[in-house]
Amino acid sequence: MYIARKKKKENIAEYILYMWQIEDIIRGFNFDIERIKNELIPQYHETEERCKDICQWYSELINMMTIEGVKEKGHIQIVQNAVIDLTDIHLRLLSDTNQIVYNSLFYKTLPYILELKNKNSEGNEIEIALNALYGLMMLRIQKKEISEGTQKALNQISTFISTLSKLYQQEKLGIIELD
Repeated sequence: MYIARKKKKENIAEYILYMWQIEDIIRGFNFDIERIKNELIPQYHETEERCKDICQWYSELINMMTIEGVKEKGHIQIVQNAVIDLTDIHLRLLSDTNQIVYNSLFYKTLPYILELKNKNSEGNEIEIALNALYGLMMLRIQKKEISEGTQKALNQISTFISTLSKLYQQEKLGIIELD
């Protein structure tokens, strides 16, 4: 909860990836709030009050996932909204004639995204890029080897998404204005 809030404020892409991981953790605990309370929350090493807040947050996420029908796969609407917001700014950046560097970065990344799309990845360019980064995160957690070609593609996608997240933040703070 506290981590999610911080990530949402500072880096929207990290927030999305974090929330996808939280959804998978909830699935891994079979939506059992008691197991989460007893096995997961103590790993946060927080005060009793903050642990209660975190437990409540997990409980609310469980309810959202159940109500929204994403118990087996998919993402809750609040996270989907973040992806939609990120996609929206991406499209506005692409159409802004002042964003030459961003456009260049996107078109340098696009072949990797299209390659992933051809391998049955679903969604728009931003969703595909985020899914690729989430996949990388899962491979690293599992300590699986990543080929040089895959690493090169993911480095490019990571640079692109990082830049998009920074521009998203700057736009939200009023630092930049888009056409």
